[in-house]
Amino acid sequence: MTRILILGDTHIPDRAERVPKPLVRLVENGAWDSVLFTGDLTSGEVKAWVEELGENVFIVKGNMDFLPLPAYQKLSIRDYVIGLYHGHGIYPRGDSRKLAEIAKTIGASVLITGHTHVPFVKTDPSREILLLNPGSATGAWSGELESGPPSLMIVEARDGYFEIRLFKLVGGSIIEELFSAERKDKWYVRMG
Repeated sequence: MTRILILGDTHIPDRAERVPKPLVRLVENGAWDSVLFTGDLTSGEVKAWVEELGENVFIVKGNMDFLPLPAYQKLSIRDYVIGLYHGHGIYPRGDSRKLAEIAKTIGASVLITGHTHVPFVKTDPSREILLLNPGSATGAWSGELESGPPSLMIVEARDGYFEIRLFKLVGGSIIEELFSAERKDKWYVRMG
């Protein structure tokens, strides 16, 4: 099993002061094989904090970042090729078909994005690409879409499937939603 922490869109200090303490405790008390950040750190301090969370840290540049970061990253975890891309330039935001095109260009069967500030676990219409978005770790407001609560994801990559945990901070309490994604000839996603 490979444990992956996925978070992004903190927008500190521009739109938020900090990641809420319950989520900080969750991420700092975990042991991560990889940490993936979907962009829009917007400060070097947040970048330094993210880099301390694990040894294998991958960060991409968001549309609000002015740090020298790559536009996308491609990595292999177990038998999966994963693309990491912020998601700006995709209209409408979070469009499955357009995100799948990016994944295919990168050569990935899994694409992890941010930008919408709204978390999702879904596939493209053909179910060839698994699409994950952790939302905003601070709950920062988004340019077009209504922002949700602070959120992040923890993925356990196992032989043949992903176990995906979405954590949302609602009213001071962490709510966990569980998904599983299995790839046979296509991706199959189910909740619970």
